[in-house]
Amino acid sequence: MRINYFFKGILHLLIFLFLTVTTQIGGILYVITFLLISNKVLKYRLKRTFFFITLYLITSFLIVPKMAPLFGRVKIENNKNLEAHNFITKLFNRNYVTPKLQEVLTAVSLKIKKESPSLKVIYLDANFPFFNGFPLLPHLSHNDGKKIDISFIYQTEKGVNTNNKPSNSGYGIFVAPKNNEINQTNICKKKGFLQYDFTKYFTFGSFNSNLKISEKATKNLILQILKEDAVSKIFIEPHLKNRLNLNHSKIRFHGCGAVRHDDHIHFQIK
Repeated sequence: MRINYFFKGILHLLIFLFLTVTTQIGGILYVITFLLISNKVLKYRLKRTFFFITLYLITSFLIVPKMAPLFGRVKIENNKNLEAHNFITKLFNRNYVTPKLQEVLTAVSLKIKKESPSLKVIYLDANFPFFNGFPLLPHLSHNDGKKIDISFIYQTEKGVNTNNKPSNSGYGIFVAPKNNEINQTNICKKKGFLQYDFTKYFTFGSFNSNLKISEKATKNLILQILKEDAVSKIFIEPHLKNRLNLNHSKIRFHGCGAVRHDDHIHFQIK
């Protein structure tokens, strides 16, 4: 009997940690659910599940957006010019930034829309809504509302630019270096940084594997980001920086301790 309680306790702890790490607020809502619904209640497991889901959705979509400004964050305003690639980003509260970064995103998306009316700026992971320093795993630095990942712009086999992306998560389908280009992945992995390309396991499937990066449109997107004075750094893989002929002091190598950036653009503000 004690062994069963022990393993149940470990299971609940793991669920708490998983919900906290992935959504920031899920763990505490999981605890609240257990405090409010006793295991002595008829069909308590079903009631706990229903209550947790309802509480989580209400909190995430109605309460958190109103509380986040108290911590210097705002929910990214999705519109016809700017949107999340995946609903999970919004469901897991990974779509919060500082008001200044929201301004930058709005400005860049309007410029892209003006030049190419059919295109949107598609973002991936941003930040959690509360507390500077709280990590947004697996990212190393998305912890202060000032960082965000933006997807490359891709094109179809016929060369038509599209808002579709090659992977469901937005990560893990790489624009690999050519034979004559710097292969930073090999360099980092030879140094022992075996995690460098681990995002290849987190595509969550791909239904657009025929898409290729639109080098012209992606370069223009990066240039538009660089025009914003508030932007302090942009991370992309060295071979893409060279291939796209991007020579700017704000475009930097992120280091072998991170993961490869030839599947997305990371940028941050001051």
